[in-house]
Amino acid sequence: MGKEKSFYICGECGYKSSKWLGKCPSCNTWGSLEEKEEVSTFINTKTSKNTSGIIDKVYNFANIELDENYRYKTSIGEFDRLLGGGLVKGEVILITGNPGIGKSTLLLQTAKEYTAYGDVLYISGEESPAQIKSRGDRLNVNSENLYLINETDIQKIGEYIIIKKPKVVIIDSIQTLYSSNSDSIPGTPTQIKESTLKIVELAKKYDVSFFIVGHITKEGKVAGPKLLEHMVDAVFQFEGEEGLFYRILRSEKNRFGSTNELAIFSMEEDGLKEVKNSSEFFLSEREEKNVGSMVVPVLEGTKVFLLEIQSLVTDSNMGIPKRIVQGYDRNRIQILTAIAEKRMGLNIGMKDLFINIPGGLSIKDPAADLGVLISMVSICRNVAISQKIAAIGELGLRGEIRKAFFIDKRLRELEKLGFKGVYIPEANRKEVEKKSYNLKLIYLKNLDEFIERMSRDE
Repeated sequence: MGKEKSFYICGECGYKSSKWLGKCPSCNTWGSLEEKEEVSTFINTKTSKNTSGIIDKVYNFANIELDENYRYKTSIGEFDRLLGGGLVKGEVILITGNPGIGKSTLLLQTAKEYTAYGDVLYISGEESPAQIKSRGDRLNVNSENLYLINETDIQKIGEYIIIKKPKVVIIDSIQTLYSSNSDSIPGTPTQIKESTLKIVELAKKYDVSFFIVGHITKEGKVAGPKLLEHMVDAVFQFEGEEGLFYRILRSEKNRFGSTNELAIFSMEEDGLKEVKNSSEFFLSEREEKNVGSMVVPVLEGTKVFLLEIQSLVTDSNMGIPKRIVQGYDRNRIQILTAIAEKRMGLNIGMKDLFINIPGGLSIKDPAADLGVLISMVSICRNVAISQKIAAIGELGLRGEIRKAFFIDKRLRELEKLGFKGVYIPEANRKEVEKKSYNLKLIYLKNLDEFIERMSRDE
């Protein structure tokens, strides 16, 4: 016999509690616990007649065969690279970003590409088919295999997908869908979770690939339960500053590709265009020699980007000096400032310090440490640095320059863009000497060697 009992579950993170709590202990959200009923049963495995159903679903790993064309590819190479080589059959992808940043535009462009493999269904709860058609005409989207539907009931959508079996389904957006299994209104954590569960079930059972558009909160996080990000296969975040004509699509999670991958797109009249040579794109406005500037090859996922790091130091007019940082970890800048003062004798503790990475990119690669420090030294000592010199290396608190990973990919990107020299860690010497580069390699073990070399050059 089943015995009914109630419990409380957090709509944000899925935390389960036997009693109601005003604040979730797991995600610290107020008023998110909802009452549910649970039926617990005792199953006698010797007499159960339902075991044959699960046995039919068990597969031998060695006997599972993969379809050779299990990925759908487009002519947008950067988007396919972000996906890990193409869209996987049955994959569920969540795409988020600020309103008007280009989510619907990119998905409508890719919808046209995926019609080469079969029918594509575009489901919109925010726009009418006529509005989508108007945008499609501007983007030169025209295909007989692309279908539009204005529906928000996930049960009706599921019935249509089971009958028609489209190859790709685009849902814009998940916040507009609702499930009749829940009494709450669309957009609530419960409805988002129920709708996504149905989408994942359809994707895995019928090999239908889904793109889901998700809104974000004012903090820049995905709106809805945190569980949503765990349920989908990939999460892509659109980034870009207002007034700039390019957009950055960053991979936050990808079960079928590299995480932390990113792709650059330019926003033009007829839609988003991929920026293939992103390094040249970000370095296009550099002068022959620069004071307070250094180029670093940064690794994002599987791709290397060449970025310029700019530093500016001025006298402080306030009692507390400013530390303004754009595109880099502010705590890391505090550490590098302390290293510069202690190991190099730079007097910047009571000066205003500004660090900027032009282009709006935010980087986390520790191999950019040496480039940041050199740009700070350059501005403090008013020493101009050639635009054909780069720096690679992570700094330790003792002033040591630590080994950088994927050094070959970084050096090849510098070589491709015509750089003449690069500062690299001594720890990478054995790895680098096995190959040939058209670069002057300057090995550094610690900051003392850099100071000595800089004094010689001056």
